[in-house]
Amino acid sequence: MTIVLALILGLLQGLRHAFEPDHVVAVSTMISEQRSTRARTIYAVSWGLGHASMLVVVGGILMAFRSELPRRLDAAFEVAVSLMLMGLGVRAIFLAWRLSRRAPEPLNGPAPPPVRGWRSIGPLALGMVHGLAGSGALTALVVARLHSPFIGVAFMLIFGAGATLGMSLLAGAAGVPLSRVMRTKRGMPLLLASTGSVSLVLGLSWIGTAVHRCAGL
Repeated sequence: MTIVLALILGLLQGLRHAFEPDHVVAVSTMISEQRSTRARTIYAVSWGLGHASMLVVVGGILMAFRSELPRRLDAAFEVAVSLMLMGLGVRAIFLAWRLSRRAPEPLNGPAPPPVRGWRSIGPLALGMVHGLAGSGALTALVVARLHSPFIGVAFMLIFGAGATLGMSLLAGAAGVPLSRVMRTKRGMPLLLASTGSVSLVLGLSWIGTAVHRCAGL
């Protein structure tokens, strides 16, 4: 019974983890480029799979050797996440600027072409970076509470599944308001500029602390 409760807790924690600011901002910046709910959901699921895979692989290795992720390496992963958020922000702002320079279409004309987005490997890779940054802390928590490596890996699998489900729910819930915004003349540029600016500001606010922590270890 205790094991079942632990796994249920892992699922709920994974759902909560999906809605942490850096995850929401990163995925929102990516899915804002997509015009269909299906495409947005695929991107969110790809991010979740990349995130879960790194949690399980790195966490499983650490649990097998009963060791912790070196603090300098953990700090370096945080720097990578900050740089990733900044890169996503700059990219989204550039796309917004490029779209805003296009000649406006007539009201009864064809719909503007979709923004050329990333293939699923893009959000998958970004999810892997996020997973690396969180693997050390999660493994330390699991090792402290669950002494069986098998149950620990199962917990991290469930945790990753919860995070993937949370991101999928976020992408699905965003479908209706995003579709309405994109129907307006300036909807897509404003959406990209907004999500890109938030991502850039968040990355800049974290990069100093992350670099200082990495250099101080």
